[in-house]
Amino acid sequence: MAYASTLSLRELRQDLHAHPESGWKEFRTTALIAAALDEREFTLHLGSDAVAEDERLGVPDDDAVAAAVERAREEGAPEAYLDRMDGVTGLVAEKRFGDGPTVGVRVDMDALERTESSDEAHRPAKVGFASTHPNEMHACGHDGHTAIGLGIARDIDDDGGFDGTLRLFFQPAEEGGRGGKPMSETDLLSDIDYFLALHLGLGNPTGTVIAAYENPLSNAKLDVTFEGAPSHAGNAPNEGRNALHAATAAVQNLYGIPRHADGATRINVGKFESPNPQNIIAEEARLRVEVRGGTAELNEYMLDKARRVLDHAAGMHDVSVETGLYGKTATFTADDEMIEAVLASAADLDDVTETVPRLDIGGSEDASYLIRRVQEHGGKATYVGIGASNEFGHHTSRFDIDEDALDIGVDVVCRTIRTL
Repeated sequence: MAYASTLSLRELRQDLHAHPESGWKEFRTTALIAAALDEREFTLHLGSDAVAEDERLGVPDDDAVAAAVERAREEGAPEAYLDRMDGVTGLVAEKRFGDGPTVGVRVDMDALERTESSDEAHRPAKVGFASTHPNEMHACGHDGHTAIGLGIARDIDDDGGFDGTLRLFFQPAEEGGRGGKPMSETDLLSDIDYFLALHLGLGNPTGTVIAAYENPLSNAKLDVTFEGAPSHAGNAPNEGRNALHAATAAVQNLYGIPRHADGATRINVGKFESPNPQNIIAEEARLRVEVRGGTAELNEYMLDKARRVLDHAAGMHDVSVETGLYGKTATFTADDEMIEAVLASAADLDDVTETVPRLDIGGSEDASYLIRRVQEHGGKATYVGIGASNEFGHHTSRFDIDEDALDIGVDVVCRTIRTL
């Protein structure tokens, strides 16, 4: 029997939490879920069958991917599924239960690149399921999302009540907005009648269900490299071309981009690196920049302005600059029919204490590409919030969830699927 098949949802979530894998490195996670669903005779689309490989954004280098595969192998990932992935993470699993509609559910799998707290007051550290991987941590609940995805498959497969096709999207690389777009560009979204994505927590207590998180900000992330020429800062400063100086000029002026009258616009420089001693004119400096907009057009306005600032900063200091798109998201609005179905399904559950029809999500989310693809083909979609009493907030070193929310998430989604 597949290892993941023997675990409860809580046990699975804790196992994944202890073995986090950041974007495009989710080999163990993908393989374990694939094995469990293969056992239940789901049809599996793995790796480049689940995502458009050439459209991936922010992919680690070959050495990092190879190391992630080897680590997954050492930590018990079934070899057959690692071979089928061939270096590309992602899984879409489907099973036909009848002639009715095709329902898609998207859950994300990746962890964040940050170190988890070892404080004994932090429950994962105290209980013994904190991250065993340096600088990788499930600090956003994707371990719980993956567990819910498998829980949905188990529930529908075991208890029936659904006369259609269930298609589960286990998406890699949500953090940074890197995996949604390539997953949306496969043919597996084109015939979906109803589609649900979901997220745990987001500041809501356990028992709260939001039928539609919507209107996320469109987002784009750029990796930026300034290249100049080194020289001795004391003997020959005039012979260098200072990449660090260009980068600092860029940062100052990026924050000076005028905000737009037509809606929300954002910019942030989240990373700044220049590996250089103090007595050498810096030949290289790197930034990671993100822009956001309330619409795709506003996001493009910020992206165009940011690229103009970067180009001119390079020109001012006689250095070159290269930019690469690290990640991107879009925006969406949920469909009334799906909201009504979720609200009706959640209302019948004893563990649900509050329902909210619609709520702006505030940040950005790359499930937007999957949702928009479904809607473009005539399907209906929503993005469901499942409260999980996450006291310490998302993306923090002490992030944790109330695991009672896992069962609520499965129940809400499965009831909704059966009503469809």
